[in-house]
Amino acid sequence: MASLAVPALSLILVRDQRSDLNCTVETCPIDSSYYFYRVSIGANAAFLALFSISFIGFIITYALTRRATAFTVAMLSGVILEVLGYVGRIMSWQNQWNDNGFLMQIVCLTIAPAFMAGGIYLCLRRIVYAFGPENSRIAPESYTRIFIPCDLGSLLLQAAGGGIASAASHAGKSPDTGDNIMIAGLSFQVVTLLIFMGLCVDFALRTYRRYKSMGQDAFDQNPVFVQTRGSWKFKGFVAALALATICIFWRSVYRVAELSEGWTGNLIRHQWLFVGFEGVMVIVACLSLNLFNPAFAFKEAMVGFGGLGSKKKTQKQENQEKSTGVTGENSRSESASDVERAAT
Repeated sequence: MASLAVPALSLILVRDQRSDLNCTVETCPIDSSYYFYRVSIGANAAFLALFSISFIGFIITYALTRRATAFTVAMLSGVILEVLGYVGRIMSWQNQWNDNGFLMQIVCLTIAPAFMAGGIYLCLRRIVYAFGPENSRIAPESYTRIFIPCDLGSLLLQAAGGGIASAASHAGKSPDTGDNIMIAGLSFQVVTLLIFMGLCVDFALRTYRRYKSMGQDAFDQNPVFVQTRGSWKFKGFVAALALATICIFWRSVYRVAELSEGWTGNLIRHQWLFVGFEGVMVIVACLSLNLFNPAFAFKEAMVGFGGLGSKKKTQKQENQEKSTGVTGENSRSESASDVERAAT
């Protein structure tokens, strides 16, 4: 990275000088701009529209359900940054020698998925409760307590690095220090996601093995959770969450590799890599969680067991248990057929 400091600084100074001379794509070489290619208005307008639709989708879902507040806030925060980032890229299409659009997109698009990762981390706890805490290697609350602080640390590093790099660029100095801090935040995010995925796989395997040996008794037999697990919305949500996690992970690995070469490296010069590994990966993650939002998948299970607060049962859950005679303590002794009748 140090070897790139002088070339990066000299390129920034040249860009600033040509910006003062009112460079355009007709009068100046395209590789003297903040980009090494002609920014695509079509691709960026498409992503702007898709992320705007995703933003509206999360708003409407929350307005209709009033559930999954923390998840919705995390996703909305990430999506609005994506919208701002693509606004910045469209600004750059209008003038690729103006640093405002370039810095706006590189900062917003770099940190946005950290918020989305936080939303993903919040969901695993609910999934563990839905199948039964006994299937998890660690307590359900531990997922939130471990991964949310890690995500916050990653976000702070990326935001601080973006601010430092932006200030340095505005001052005509090398952005390498800020860039390195952003890389540290992104790398921490990649490691956190990798550990998270490992625990998800471990939970899935443990659940499967217990099911093979115990049948339905391996799962929590609370009627609310029995209904939740059997719904196509819940199954779709689990698949969507897995897809979103893989997409955010793949995108983060790409951005670490890209920014590790600096703002003048080889990867950052190819627009198709950015479109495929940044834009497509993140919008697929967002739209999949729009379609299979946990607010729809969990319904009553969003509060009480598996909620973000305490494990206290909701009044509806207590009434169901009284009417069916199935409680959290004795439900595992009931047969699968009894549970199915109670759930209906």
